[in-house]
Amino acid sequence: MAERYGGKYSPTGNRPAPGTPRPQAIAVAKPRGLWRSRVLFLSAFAFLFPAFGDDPRDMLMGLAAGGLLVLSAWLTRQGQYAEAAYETRKLARRPAIPRKLFGAVLTGAALAVGGIIAEPGFLYPALFALVGAGLHLLSFGLDPMSDKGMEGIDAFQTSRVAHAVEEGEKHLAAMRDAILRAGDRQLEARVDRFASAARSLFRTVEGDPGDLTAARKYLSVYLMGARDATIKFADHYAQTRDTQARADYEALLTDLETTFASRTTALLSNNRTDLDVEISVLRDRLKLDH
Repeated sequence: MAERYGGKYSPTGNRPAPGTPRPQAIAVAKPRGLWRSRVLFLSAFAFLFPAFGDDPRDMLMGLAAGGLLVLSAWLTRQGQYAEAAYETRKLARRPAIPRKLFGAVLTGAALAVGGIIAEPGFLYPALFALVGAGLHLLSFGLDPMSDKGMEGIDAFQTSRVAHAVEEGEKHLAAMRDAILRAGDRQLEARVDRFASAARSLFRTVEGDPGDLTAARKYLSVYLMGARDATIKFADHYAQTRDTQARADYEALLTDLETTFASRTTALLSNNRTDLDVEISVLRDRLKLDH
């Protein structure tokens, strides 16, 4: 009878063994409506292209208006990513810089400059600015203006967790960027699966900041080592296509993924144990009251 090949060099050869804790699927922060920021970026060319056919004054103002719209589109796009990351987390601080709000202000300023080109004076440029900023806010909304899930939680602990998670996300982003140099979609998907396991631990620690001490090694040392290994492997594999190095790298990711999943399971188990103890104490107190 034919048997499906599943050796260590096959694309699916490094799957975790049966019974191994599997990471919870974590949704990657994907902003909604990115096409709108692209349209905003493209609208800048309505000022940039005609500027070169005008006199020097109008040319400079047209370039300024187009540049302001480009900057507005970039800030707005960054604000969309920040908002998506905010929405996917249980605990999150509001963005330090309200990028979408600044984008609205820059859009209004760009239209005001464009209005001065068409209609010298103050009234119409001011109206263009107000309409432009208002339409921007209607299209993209405001940035998150308050912290989420911080009530009753020690601010110092949440700050430490936020910093640790931010550093962990930087390591994952560096891994993702590095593996692109290998030019292998299966390896890219493998790194994404490892990132999902790491983010599962992130969400667990965010849910209970007291777990940070137990998880710090996983959020810093292990992820930093995975990042460094990915960078070295990607450079080596891009040049040599070394199958043994690939197998070793995938085995490393599997070991780390299993470790992260086990740590997440352990932290969740400890949280359940603490809850059971708390419930038991409350029940005893109720019995004494009666």
